Amino acid sequence: MLSQGIVTVSYIIATILFILALGGLSNQETARRGNWYGIIGMTIALLATIFGVVERHYEILFVALLIGGSLGVILARRVQMTQMPELVAVLHSLVGAAAVAVGYANFMDPGRLSHFTGVELTIHDIETYLGILIGAVTFSGSVIAFGKLSGRIGGKPLTLPGRHLFNLGLLLGAIWFGREFVLQSATGSGMEPLIIMTVIALLFGIHMVVAIGGADMPVVVSMLNSYSGWAASATGFMLGNDLLIVTGALVGSSGAILSYIMCRAMNRKFIAVIAGGFGTGGGASASSSEEDQGEVVPIDAHETAALLLEAKEVMIIPGYGMAVAQAQHTVYEITKALRAKKINVRFGIHPVAGRMPGHMNVLLAEAKIPYDIVFEMDEINENFPEIDVSIVIGANDIVNPSALTDPDSPIAGMPVLECWNGKTSVVLKRSMATGYAGVQNPLFFKDNTRMLFGDAKETLDEVLKAI
Repeated sequence: MLSQGIVTVSYIIATILFILALGGLSNQETARRGNWYGIIGMTIALLATIFGVVERHYEILFVALLIGGSLGVILARRVQMTQMPELVAVLHSLVGAAAVAVGYANFMDPGRLSHFTGVELTIHDIETYLGILIGAVTFSGSVIAFGKLSGRIGGKPLTLPGRHLFNLGLLLGAIWFGREFVLQSATGSGMEPLIIMTVIALLFGIHMVVAIGGADMPVVVSMLNSYSGWAASATGFMLGNDLLIVTGALVGSSGAILSYIMCRAMNRKFIAVIAGGFGTGGGASASSSEEDQGEVVPIDAHETAALLLEAKEVMIIPGYGMAVAQAQHTVYEITKALRAKKINVRFGIHPVAGRMPGHMNVLLAEAKIPYDIVFEMDEINENFPEIDVSIVIGANDIVNPSALTDPDSPIAGMPVLECWNGKTSVVLKRSMATGYAGVQNPLFFKDNTRMLFGDAKETLDEVLKAI
C-alpha cells in the first residue's frame, strides 16, 4: 500500500496533467501532446488509486480492468471516424451509468450510518442523490443521443404536447423525492424515493434529447459531456475523492463552455436548445423541400477539375457527407495537387459541421491536411467574394442561405458559411435530399452553383484523376 502522502502527490500531479491536457486540446498543433498529458495523468491516477486507496478484492478489480480495457482497445481500433460522435455518446452514457452504480453501492454500504451522523449524513445523502440524479440523466440522454447520431432514431425532434409542463413536473418530482430520501435515510430507509427519482431522471434524459432537433446535436454532445463531468464530480464528493471532484469539475466546466461556444456559433440560447432544437417551429421553410425553387445545374468530374485548375483561390467546405464517404484522404491529394500548381487552397470549417464539435477538424487532421490552411467560419466568411471556386463536400445546413434570409426557416438566425458570395460553388451530394435539420437549401438552385452528384469519394477520385 502506498502512503497517503504519495497518493495525494500523485493526485496533484494527475490534476496538473489533466489541466495541461485541456490546454493542449485547445489548439490543433498541440492536440497530440494534450492527449498524451491526459493519458499519463489518468495512468498515474489509476495506479495511485489501485495501490493507495483499494484495500481488498484486487482480483475483482483486475478482472474488471481487463474486461473494460480490452473492450476499450477493441472499440478504439474498430471505430470509424464517421462513428466518433456515436462513440463519444456511448462513453458519456457509461460515465452516467457508473455514477448511478456507485451512488447505489454507496447508499447500500452497511457502515454508512456509523460513518456519518447529523448534518454530515444529510450532506452525504444530498451528494449521493445528486450523483445518481445527474448520472441517470446523462445515461438515458446519451443513449438517445447515440440513437439519433447513428440513425437508429430519427433526427427530427419529438415534441409532446405540454412538454415544458412535463419537464417542470419531473423537476419538481425529483426535488420532492430528494426531500423524502434525506428524511428517510436518517432512519435507515430511503431506497423507495431513490428508485423513483432514478426513474424520473431517466425519463427526463430521454425526453430532453428526443425533443432536440438534428441540427443541435453538436450542442447535445457537448452538453452531455458537461453532465458526465458533473456526475463524476458529485461522485467524488460522495466518495471523498479529491481527484474525482477536480477532474469532474474540469470536464463539466469545459463541456459547459463548449456548449456555449456551439450555441453562439448557431446564434442560439442554451435554454432554447434544451427546450427544443432546430426544426421544432414548423415554419414555412420546413416544408420547402416540396416547393419549386428552380432548376439545379449539374456538373461532372472533368468540368469540376477544369474549374479548379482555372481558379486562383479555392475554398473547400467539408460536411458530414465527407465523413460518411471517407473522402478526406482524396481531398488531401486534390489539395496537394492544386497547391503544387500554385493555386491557393483553404478550408472553411463551421463550428457545428458534422455531428459533434470539431468533427471536421479531426477528419482533416487524420488526412494530414496542413493546419495553417484550415480556418474557422468567423475567420473566412468575409473572404468569399474573392474565392473563385468553393467545393462543398456533403454539407447542407451550414451553407444554407435561408438561415440569413428566411425568418420562418427552422434554422433562421444561424450563422453559415456564405459560399454563394464567391464566383462559383460546386456542391457534392448523393441526391437532393435535405440535411440533418430537414431543411431544403436554396444554395443548390442559385445561378452560380453547380451540383456534382454521386458518392463523394468516387466523384472526388475522378476529379483527382482529371487534375
